[in-house]
Amino acid sequence: MGIKNKGCLEVNIGSIKMQNPVMVASGTFGYGEEYSELVDINKLGAVVTKTITLEPREGNPPPRMIETPSGMINSIGLQNVGVEEFVDKKLPFLKKFKARIIVSIAGNTVEEYAQLASILDKEKIDGIELNISCPNVMHAGGKTLFAQDAAITDELVHKARKATSLPLIIKLSPNVTDIVEIAVRAEDAGADALSLVNTFQAMAVKINNGGVSKIITGGLSGPAIKPIALRMVWEVAHNVEIPVIGMGGIMDVEDAIEFLIAGASAVAVGTAMFINPQAPVKIIAGIEEYLRKNKLGSVRELQERNNRR
Repeated sequence: MGIKNKGCLEVNIGSIKMQNPVMVASGTFGYGEEYSELVDINKLGAVVTKTITLEPREGNPPPRMIETPSGMINSIGLQNVGVEEFVDKKLPFLKKFKARIIVSIAGNTVEEYAQLASILDKEKIDGIELNISCPNVMHAGGKTLFAQDAAITDELVHKARKATSLPLIIKLSPNVTDIVEIAVRAEDAGADALSLVNTFQAMAVKINNGGVSKIITGGLSGPAIKPIALRMVWEVAHNVEIPVIGMGGIMDVEDAIEFLIAGASAVAVGTAMFINPQAPVKIIAGIEEYLRKNKLGSVRELQERNNRR
């Protein structure tokens, strides 16, 4: 039995009004078509697309994924069809559904982010996520991620802000000394919301008896990173005024509620999709049931009640 007022699940991420606070994270849901027969997209708060670049990318050579204790490492390398094919062939499918459409983008330079934002500004989407923190791709001429440099983050967000009137969500990296500093710079530069955290830089060694072992480096996700991600969401949410989207090891409703209590306005489900495509829908139903049982009228009320303690 659900709660009487379905509106209690509604949340706002900047000017993006979502029917519930549950999103699917970039890179785990493809372009939507891949999961459309496995999950009811109309029930999701938002779909964050696979990260799009100006030109098509083949990504990194295999092996690109490996399971680890309580998690997985991926090194896909932003494989995607490029913005032109995405707009022409992938985006029309997503527009059929009620879920909000947030397009994740990445560039080799600051200028490429602005160019992508300008292209997407003409499309009927709900927002843009600037993926400045993919651990498998370094910016041109550099040895660090955009999100690891406060000054570059500032410049990048400023230029993207000038290129589009769409809401901008900045995806931050946990691979930094002070994530709050980067978050504040992104907010000051014009970000409408922040999403965190992206994956942690990690490595796995696959041992072959009598043969050559394989070393895989990439981004670690899944339950293993949740306690650290939760702490970072808490720190950032209490130091910025804009909404925070929490992610990192959210596998079930309890995980999602923990992130909401820590200060996230919404949550994104990622690695769980590889285990159970129904995970985000179950989490939505679970949040609804939790609010009903605890006589809470909204997600915001859940946050306010816990912050008073």
